[in-house]
Amino acid sequence: MKNVKFLKKERTLFLLGIFLLAIVFNTDMYAQTREISGTVTNAANETLVGANIYVKGSTIGTVTDEKGRFTLEIPQDGATLVVSFIGYETKELVVTNETVINVSLTESVNVLSQLTVVGTRNSKRTALNTTVPVDVIEMKDLAVSIPQTDMNQVLNFVVPSFNSTRQSASDGSEHIDPASLRGLGPDQVLVLINGKRRHTTSLVNNAQTVGNGSVGTDLNTIPVSAIERIEVLRDGAAAQYGSDAIAGVINIVLKSATEKISSSLTMGAYSEGDGQLLQYNMNYGFKIGETGFFNVTGEYIKRGETNRTQNHNLIIFDQSAQGNYFAYDWNPGAREIDNGILAAQGLNRDDFNFRIGDAAIENGTVFFNASIPLNKNVELYSFGGISYRDGRGSGFRRLPSDYGNTVYSIFPIGFQPETQSNILDKSIAVGVKGLLKGWAVDFSNTFGGNSFSYIINNTVNASLGGISPTSFEAGGHAFNQNVTNFDFSRYFKEPFKAALKGINVAFGGEFRLDNYQIFAGEEASYKNYGVVSQVNQGQIIYADTLGMSGGSQSFPGFSPENEVDKYRSNAAFYTDFEIDITEKILVTAAGRFENYSDFGSTMNGKVSARFGVTDWLVFRGAASTGFRAPSLHQSYFNTVTIDLVDGNLVETGIFKNDSRIAQYIGIPKLEEETSISYSAGFSARPFENMTVTVDAYQIDVDDRIVLTGAFGNDPWGDPVPELVSLFQEVGATSGRFFTNAVDTRTQGIDIVATYKLLIGKSKLDFALAANFTETVVSDQLNIPANLAGQEDIYFGPQEKSLIETNNPKTKLNFSINYSIGKFSAMLRNVYFGEVTRNGFPYGDEQVFAGKIVTDLSLSYKIIDPLLFSIGGNNILNVLPDEQIYENSYFGVFKYAPVQHGFNGAFFFTRLSFEF
Repeated sequence: MKNVKFLKKERTLFLLGIFLLAIVFNTDMYAQTREISGTVTNAANETLVGANIYVKGSTIGTVTDEKGRFTLEIPQDGATLVVSFIGYETKELVVTNETVINVSLTESVNVLSQLTVVGTRNSKRTALNTTVPVDVIEMKDLAVSIPQTDMNQVLNFVVPSFNSTRQSASDGSEHIDPASLRGLGPDQVLVLINGKRRHTTSLVNNAQTVGNGSVGTDLNTIPVSAIERIEVLRDGAAAQYGSDAIAGVINIVLKSATEKISSSLTMGAYSEGDGQLLQYNMNYGFKIGETGFFNVTGEYIKRGETNRTQNHNLIIFDQSAQGNYFAYDWNPGAREIDNGILAAQGLNRDDFNFRIGDAAIENGTVFFNASIPLNKNVELYSFGGISYRDGRGSGFRRLPSDYGNTVYSIFPIGFQPETQSNILDKSIAVGVKGLLKGWAVDFSNTFGGNSFSYIINNTVNASLGGISPTSFEAGGHAFNQNVTNFDFSRYFKEPFKAALKGINVAFGGEFRLDNYQIFAGEEASYKNYGVVSQVNQGQIIYADTLGMSGGSQSFPGFSPENEVDKYRSNAAFYTDFEIDITEKILVTAAGRFENYSDFGSTMNGKVSARFGVTDWLVFRGAASTGFRAPSLHQSYFNTVTIDLVDGNLVETGIFKNDSRIAQYIGIPKLEEETSISYSAGFSARPFENMTVTVDAYQIDVDDRIVLTGAFGNDPWGDPVPELVSLFQEVGATSGRFFTNAVDTRTQGIDIVATYKLLIGKSKLDFALAANFTETVVSDQLNIPANLAGQEDIYFGPQEKSLIETNNPKTKLNFSINYSIGKFSAMLRNVYFGEVTRNGFPYGDEQVFAGKIVTDLSLSYKIIDPLLFSIGGNNILNVLPDEQIYENSYFGVFKYAPVQHGFNGAFFFTRLSFEF
């Protein structure tokens, strides 16, 4: 029925599109025009390929060809041309009777309009002449054409070295997508906004997903409609930007446009008829003085849940002897009840179904970016935003046969708990920058915070029996960060009597204060009312008098014993040199000293070089060291959650390293991660309209922090009474711990090639990008001597596969963009290589074959301000391999959340305008 409804929607949408196009083609919208031509160059009279030229106040525009030339139709009565190119001042020219216009652009050197290019502190440097690879993703055209609507998915389908897959039935990780760069962890990539450090979330990924045990940045709190461009530095940069930058840096540059309003409305759904999407955004900017601005963006997203459960294996059986109801179980010997008998009880098969799929999300965000000129050399700037997200995901369904986990009088046929999240994310940065005696000076303060509260619905506290509530406030966690920066930079042209072509000197400091909190939920969300304590020969013995699980099923709340309120400070000083030895040779060196209030000091360095062999071929390379202190989350997070173990639901705890349980087992104190990175490659422009970059890398990380397997769930050993008692004391049957378990080596290669082709008045852009990467865990575990023989629990095959094989080792992206006049089209194929998942010790290893996902979008400018787009993601409905039975919870989990996800084809329509 859902499919029929969706097809009706598609048909209505198609007819609407035909109607709109008919209106367009039957309306005389073309005024009289005349042709002009010209060339765009720089001050050195070098032609600029790909410079943008458009008629102000219209959609008429073009770009320069491989010789810097352009041809353009303008209105007969004249026009104002706007000419721009990255790294140069934009120029406006009034055209009257001229037929040939030659334009010379000036390099942008004004501190008030510097380009932020991550990986360099030289304001004259662009992404094309850095010593390390930087991807620059311009969002203006991309945002109105691509099917993806949130940041994680945009990067996942545009940047091959970036991976993010939505999770299902994984508590908080359903609501904040974990992401990685170059196969490393979410906490090993640093995120900046306008060059300033972005705070992480308060969520610890702990549900055996990619990035297990790590803390990342929630990129989806930043609306795509607020972004001018995204810069991805694919190289270790801890010596430049601080710890967390082991894999690289993602810098998000916010919009600064003025005197225009842009907006878009997007609607869509999956081919199954679920996951309905509604997204609306609006951006507006106005001038402040001659060079200042205030730009603000508002965005609303509502995404429906999806369900890809394998339900046909359900066995429904008669339990009327125990009460007048029917239940279901996985017992192959049970007799199946037909639909008529179910109907007689007011039931149907849907009442017994699981829901496994994307969580429902409702998100509202406001972001701003502002600059106020104080004089011609100094500006006051500020940016930030606030985001509120309400999420609704599902836990494992409780069966009537799950004695101890359910209450028959409340849920006679079992129940599927619902995890509701309330996530508040906020940030604000304020700073002053300007010129002081030739030095570019920047002083700023950035505050950011993320709080995450849990409400568990449609569930019970089984130990309360029939008086149990069915909804619980389960507490949550919060993280706040305040960063103060001061930065100085200056470029000296031909210093030391022309011995060098130029040198850029930068230095500065940073002071950071972090605060991590866990707050308790209501008592019934965490307490087991059947557990009592008694003193026996001086020892406290805990006994369960009811044999029923305590706390809210699916997600037991945080208790007062879990509460945390911890602070940490970090002070850093850096220095950075970029030396142009000749016009063709650039050498850089950077060093950074950091001191943590709880982990001591570290000194890291980086050197890199760039050598221009010819005008079209450049070689580059870098070497650096890195450091990442354990996050406050990893040091202090503790909870009791529900895990699926051998088909049974059990309470498993995550305990602090200084807890009695950790000390009893012998878990060592957390230490910092250290890394050494190397990269080497080249960039080439074999033709004026073609670029190619190839970069190889190796990243060694020692003492990598991971979550162990569950001690107490050892299927081969006998329970240790003392350990059982310690677990029982906190309402758990097993426990996991953060530890510096392993050393890893990541090796890979990135390839990016672009080609621009102009055919008459049409333009074709081709882009091929590829990432080949492999992470290998050292055979030698960092395991204490007292845990010898426990290697498969301390860091077992499942934990190893999460690092080595759960992300694709190969990812390819080939896209074609075509435009002519008012029409444009985008076709993209992304190959996600094979991944391997290991369900050890209660499942088997499975290889999921690589898949090709096809995206297509078509756009047409209806009238000057209105653009209509239609298309889809994964239009061929490519699904991952089905899970083997052993890993699928008796066949319920038909698909695992691997590679590109398991929801299938998604189709959308979008209406955008700008005026």
